[in-house]
Amino acid sequence: MFSRGIRGATVVERNVKALIVEATVELLSVMVRDNNVSPSDIAAVFFTTTVDLNAEFPAVAARETLGWTTVPLMCGHEMAVPESMEKVIRIMMLVNTMKAQDEIKSVYLRGAGTLRSD
Repeated sequence: MFSRGIRGATVVERNVKALIVEATVELLSVMVRDNNVSPSDIAAVFFTTTVDLNAEFPAVAARETLGWTTVPLMCGHEMAVPESMEKVIRIMMLVNTMKAQDEIKSVYLRGAGTLRSD
């Protein structure tokens, strides 16, 4: 098995707890679906938000809504780069898999696709 990183990002309309949880659940669900990952395959998940999102920890969505109580989760803020996209949740999910790096599918939802040119 290999340890691979799956990138994901989404945008939230407002700094509201329910919206942060909803967007995070949606993104995590698509990430695991598109990469055929089960929670037992996940080594750790790192969440960042832009500094304008602080109404809730995105990890709450994984722990309380998806039931990922044994997966190590960590939250932090993204760098505050001038003129960068606002209200963004980013995820780096580390998984144990037999997939090659080029088989991993990154997921960008709700307009976050403009964050990556690839």
